[in-house]
Amino acid sequence: MFVDRIKVSAQAGSGGRGSVSFRREKFVPKGGPDGGDGGRGGDVILRADRHVDNLTNLFYEPIIKAKNGGHGMGKKMAGRSGANKVVKVPLGTIVYAANGTHESHETQPIVDLTREGQEFVLCRGGAGGKGNVHFKSSRNRAPRQYSEGEEGEKGIFLFELRTIADAGLVGYPNAGKSTLLRKISAARPKVAAYPFTTLHPVIGVMELPGYRRATIADIPGLIEGAHQGLGLGHEFLRHITRCRVLVFVIDVAGSEGRNPMEDLQNLRREIDLYDPTLSSRPWLVVANKMDLPDAEKNLRAMQKRFPRIKIIPASAAKGEGMAELKDILAETIPSDKDVVPKAI
Repeated sequence: MFVDRIKVSAQAGSGGRGSVSFRREKFVPKGGPDGGDGGRGGDVILRADRHVDNLTNLFYEPIIKAKNGGHGMGKKMAGRSGANKVVKVPLGTIVYAANGTHESHETQPIVDLTREGQEFVLCRGGAGGKGNVHFKSSRNRAPRQYSEGEEGEKGIFLFELRTIADAGLVGYPNAGKSTLLRKISAARPKVAAYPFTTLHPVIGVMELPGYRRATIADIPGLIEGAHQGLGLGHEFLRHITRCRVLVFVIDVAGSEGRNPMEDLQNLRREIDLYDPTLSSRPWLVVANKMDLPDAEKNLRAMQKRFPRIKIIPASAAKGEGMAELKDILAETIPSDKDVVPKAI
C-alpha cells in the first residue's frame, strides 16, 4: 500500500493534577503541606526519516496521542512527565491544518519537513497542576487547594507527501519510464505491457561520476486533462513539484497510436496548467523506443521542432542511450544537495 495524503487527529498529553498532602513524621510536631506538582503531558513530535517512503503508518494509526503526565504525590514529589509521541514521516511531508471535514489548501502549511532528522512539535503537552505546597501562606497554614493539569493541544491535520528527487520521469502510460528507471538505477518498478502499470511513485538512485548520486523518480503515467483530475490526475502530479529536473519520456515510435510531438506538447501543457512555476525548471527529452519502426522519422521531426532542447535517442528495452542520459543528467543536476525547490 502506498499512501501519500491522509488526514489524522493528533492530541498531546494533559498535565497531571497537583497533590494535596501534609508532612507527617515521627518527632516532627508541626508538619505542613508537601503536595507535589503534576507531571507535564507528552508532546506529539514529527520527525523526518529517510527510511520512511510514504504515510502508510498513519493509515493504520490515524489517531495520534501522547501520554498524560502523572499526578503529584506527597513529600513534594512531582508526577512523572508523559512520554512524547514521535511519529516518523518521509522527507517531503507537508502538514496543513484541516478545517472540519474539508481538505483545503487555502491556509499556509504548518511545516514542510525536507531535511533528514528535522523535527517539529505538532501538539504541545499541557503543564502539570500545582500541589498544595504552593498555596501555603501565613494565614493559610494547611491549604487544601490544588490545581488541575492543563489540557494538551489537539487538532485535525492533513499530511501530504511530495516526493523529493533530483529528476522526475514524466510521460504517458506505456512510454517506458519504468524500464528506463530499471536501466539507470537499482530500482525495480513493475513493468508490463498495459497502461498504468506504475500506481505510485518509485524512487531510484543513480550513480554519477565523482562519487555523486542522484535520485530519480518514476511518476505514474499522465494523460491529457491530468491537471483537472483525469486519469491519476492530482494523485501524483504533486510529486513533480519537488524535482529539480524534468525528464520527458516520449514514445517516439508512436507505438500506442499517438503522435510523439503532440505527446510532448500535451505533457508540457498539463504541467504548466497544474503549476506554472514548473515550466521554468530545466528539462530534457528521452526519445524512447528507437528500436521500433518510424522512430527515426519522428525523431528528426522532433529535433526540427525543438532545436534548443536536449533530445536523447534511446531504447530502454535494449539499454541504448543510457550512458548519454547519465552524462547529461550529471551536467544538469546541481551538485549542491541542500538546495530543494520550494513548491507548496
